[in-house]
Order: sequence, then structure tokens, then C-alpha cells
Amino acid sequence: MQEPRSGCPINLAVEALGDPWALIVLRDVMFGERRYFRELQSQSAEGIASNVLASRLKALVEAGLLTKQTVMRGQRARYSLTEAGIRTVPILVALGNWGLDFRGERHQVADSAARARSILLRTGGDVFVAQVMDELRAVHLRDEPVQTGSALARLRNAAKQSSA
Repeated sequence: MQEPRSGCPINLAVEALGDPWALIVLRDVMFGERRYFRELQSQSAEGIASNVLASRLKALVEAGLLTKQTVMRGQRARYSLTEAGIRTVPILVALGNWGLDFRGERHQVADSAARARSILLRTGGDVFVAQVMDELRAVHLRDEPVQTGSALARLRNAAKQSSA
């Protein structure tokens, strides 16, 4: 990993998260429940190219935001959020809120599922966001399934209902 340009905390965060594709990949791992390369590529609303996705996944692993499960030849590698990656949830929620407030009117949101998730994260408030983070820890750090009725299940259901 390359040395940061400065030790400024904002610079350090921007160097890890500042690339738009990196944020989109994190969003899809967090809220889209996509943990494999093919899922991330084929289900990307933005149409990420395979070389860009591979580069961003590698950078996110190197930055300590994702881990890549070691697999044997012929198996699919699974990506998981780290604690550092999970702690970016409030950043992505804030970006989603800004997008809803200042870009949503000018750019009609074609991805109703993403919009529904953003609205639920906004209306749920800090308590809901904290629940999402706790549940992401269970799923990504302890390999537990998403529980019925959980915050993550509510996000999934909001996305499904908006697409129906």
C-alpha cells in the first residue's frame, strides 16, 4: 500500500474512500448483500467494468476495509467487511442523505431499491444505523445469517418492495 500524502485525518479517509467506485463497491457489499466478484459486477446498477472492480476490490482489501476469503483453485472468493469497513456505514448514509436532498430532484432515481434503502436508513435514524452496523458485524465478522425482522432484513424488504 502506498504511503499517504499527509497524515491529515481527512486526507487519510479520502485516500481510502475517495474513489467513487470504491464507495459503490462498499455500498453493494453492505446494503446489496453482494459478496462475490460476479455478483458485484453483474448486479451493479452503475455497470462497473471487471478491471475496475478487480482494482477497487484489491484496493479496499489493502486499505483494510474488506477481507478476501482465501479459496482453493476453482472456488469463488468471498469478500467481507472488516470493522473499519463497517464503520463507514454512517459515511455512506450521510452521502445517501445528501444525494436525496440535493441530487434527487435533478436526477430522477432510476434505482428505486437504492432510494428505498436510503430513505429507510434516513427515517430509521441513528438507532437503526447502529443496528445495521451490529448486524453487519454478525454477518461479516462472525458469518451469521441475516435474521428475519432484523434491520438488514428490513433494508432487503424495502428494496424488494420498491422494485415490485
